[in-house]
Amino acid sequence: MLRLSVTLRLLKFHPEISRFCWRNSAEKVVENSTPSCLKGWTAVCKMSSATATDLTEMAKKSAAYAAVDEHVKDNSCIGVGSGSTIVYAVERLAQRVHGEKLTVKCVPTSFQAHQLIVNNNLILSDLERTPELDVAIDGADEVDSDLNLIKGGGGCLTQEKIVASNAKYFVVIADYRKKSSQLGEHWDRGIPIEVIPLAYKPIMIALATRFGGEAILRMAKSKAGPVVTDNGNFILDWKFKSVPESWEKVNQQIKMIPGVVETGLFIKMTRQVYFGMEDGSVCTVPETAQHAYGS
Repeated sequence: MLRLSVTLRLLKFHPEISRFCWRNSAEKVVENSTPSCLKGWTAVCKMSSATATDLTEMAKKSAAYAAVDEHVKDNSCIGVGSGSTIVYAVERLAQRVHGEKLTVKCVPTSFQAHQLIVNNNLILSDLERTPELDVAIDGADEVDSDLNLIKGGGGCLTQEKIVASNAKYFVVIADYRKKSSQLGEHWDRGIPIEVIPLAYKPIMIALATRFGGEAILRMAKSKAGPVVTDNGNFILDWKFKSVPESWEKVNQQIKMIPGVVETGLFIKMTRQVYFGMEDGSVCTVPETAQHAYGS
């Protein structure tokens, strides 16, 4: 029944997906003997996973387009984040830059961001040439009600934090799945922590001893051995057992451990979040209206 409810909700908000499902079903599922209440259910079941993915991508795109439209202006310097949602942000940025003849300098937060900027024929810069940014736009793995973030699922947390900290305005774009009342509510992969390879084992022990939980060395999926960041470091994913009283204090204490480069905790940095919702709308949460987060 839960799956039926979810599927019906998806088709309610996006009837064009429903029509697509029926036209493109590879199997004939409507038989004369099939009860009318069940006609097409097999096709819907097979398409429900793809439909959910489509809605998530639509949500990402909606959030990214809204943020770029509101914050990108002519003669501005922009920090370009990393991740799947940023692809849509750069897509929209390129449309506006080339269509409106804007002059925009782009500072990347990763190799991925660098390639997106170059491949879309945008002006590539860096913090040496452009040390002050007007705005940085980035994604997040989770956002809590205080606009604190968990980032680093893609391993780019250090450069992302450096770029964000040098922007006058830090904007986050995300889909509805990333919205939480507290960190760890939905994101269960732990807090990413970039570490010097030499120190990864002592840091793992220190995290477990001081803060509880477990720190795991992130392993690569398409190569033997651990994930290596753009900076040549390793990533630990610290899976905490309970939510601490102050993420700000925990973040500071973790960063004091020798060998820790940076954490994926972005505390009191975010100015505004754009959430792409399931129905295609965009929920905007500015720092001055955090009380509206749950609305």
